[in-house]
Amino acid sequence: MKTIIPLPFPFAVVLLCGGAGGALAAIDEHSEFEATLHAPYRAPEPAKGEARTFTLAFDYPNARQAQVVDWQLELIAPRGIVVRRWQGSTPLGPAAASVGVPWSGRAAGKLAAGLYGVRLRAASRDAASSAPSLDVHEQTWQIQVGLVPTPALPRFAPLPVGRLATPGALPAPAALPFTVYLGNLHSQTNHSDGGAELGNCKGAQEPLTGRYGPDAAFAYARGHGLDILVASEHNHMYDGSDGTRPDTAPSVPKALYRQGLDAAAGFNAAHPDFLAVYGMEWGVIDKGGHVNIFNSEQLLGWEKNARGELLADIATPRSDYAALYTLMRERGWVGQFNHPATSGQFAVNGTALGYTADGDEAMALCEVVNSTAFSTNDREGETRRSNFEAACNKVLEAGFHVAFSTNQDNHCANWGTAYTNRTGVLVPAGTPLNRASFIEALKARRVFATMDKGSQLVLTANGRMMGERFANKGALTLVANFASTAGKAVASVAIMEGVPGRGGIVTQLSDKASVRFTPAVGAHFYYAKVTQSDGNILWSAPVWVTQEEEGN
Repeated sequence: MKTIIPLPFPFAVVLLCGGAGGALAAIDEHSEFEATLHAPYRAPEPAKGEARTFTLAFDYPNARQAQVVDWQLELIAPRGIVVRRWQGSTPLGPAAASVGVPWSGRAAGKLAAGLYGVRLRAASRDAASSAPSLDVHEQTWQIQVGLVPTPALPRFAPLPVGRLATPGALPAPAALPFTVYLGNLHSQTNHSDGGAELGNCKGAQEPLTGRYGPDAAFAYARGHGLDILVASEHNHMYDGSDGTRPDTAPSVPKALYRQGLDAAAGFNAAHPDFLAVYGMEWGVIDKGGHVNIFNSEQLLGWEKNARGELLADIATPRSDYAALYTLMRERGWVGQFNHPATSGQFAVNGTALGYTADGDEAMALCEVVNSTAFSTNDREGETRRSNFEAACNKVLEAGFHVAFSTNQDNHCANWGTAYTNRTGVLVPAGTPLNRASFIEALKARRVFATMDKGSQLVLTANGRMMGERFANKGALTLVANFASTAGKAVASVAIMEGVPGRGGIVTQLSDKASVRFTPAVGAHFYYAKVTQSDGNILWSAPVWVTQEEEGN
């Protein structure tokens, strides 16, 4: 489930869709090549130099043939120049493969201190083939080389968090009047292809066969300190198949979806300090894209049994995103783009990530980082993570108003504990956390994404909250408000700028946490991105500003 970017590649590669050697029912949905990069943000022993090892991890669950991964790794200077390149080919069998790429440091002192990018491009091919492919997985992470000045930050006290917040307490003077609730908004249980025991979790499960269901997932997440867990089950697996069982009665999938909703409602009634959300992950990866729908009381689908009966409550044509968005807007449903690719997904009228006004209203979130879906790590130490910022920026540039989220897509029984990443949801102080206040916050795009559960990032614009849309005349002041409850330091700040509907490239406006300027006349969006000294990154929600001419 990684970003796939069509790019020129210096060697022949082919990315195959296939599967074997595993649970056949889940092959079509999860037989995908997976490539991740772990680039240590700082050298393990800076006093001895900048040497470190970059780790490439490759996997192809259920691949029918033996694979070879052709990969390229680049070290990119702050101004975008490639200063070092490595490449190779790695055999990939049934088990995941890992490649260590050592870097000696600053190339004999020739590299200036600064923040560098490390970019991985990789593709998988049948070991017996050399046919070219345009499908290349790409991700970039930032590293620090040498001493980099610490950016100045505004004073900002951490907002109260979840169960640690004092019920009914008023915010401190001059503080933002919100409570932060930290959640994982994307996971599976045995209501689809998740819920496997950690010791027996090798990938996606046969639908409806995992050991643990929603009740276990909610209890696990609450017991491990989360405030919110969303069980987002694949909408087309409620008949117990990744295909279609011709003998399934329509009452079966509909009853199971209802059972999940009731499980969430019952858990919330018994645990008012936690929010259990039951929803669906709609769509397929192949010629599609996954959309989380958080607040539908009805199961959506396109599959029919041998009698022509719909195996869902509401018919939704497969991969018709324009129609889905229209339905979602009509019903007031809220969605999230899950692990989006920069090409080939969420197509409308043949355009990937295609914009519609209905989609703009319905889609509130875009996943910017995920830990790997099949991680069995339950100590928050997973190093296989994927970055989808490039795709989310395309979504913003297409005209969608989305905030960033970061989730775990857990298929194993480690809901929320694979890594420290969380989605922070801001609910007005004094307002109880429940499904209504959660959905209201998503619709307001009052959300930030953090790879560190102990850190917060809130962007304000002329005092307005991130997520807002407003007209402006004259100067605009953007402030990236960062706080860490664990004393984490900040290595860099970036204020990013784009133009909704332009379809262009998001660029960095400033490296300061507070910037005052007068935008050009027209529409803009801005968001803040903070990198901690440990390499963990936070993204604020954007603000959308229409700059007007003064005097009009």
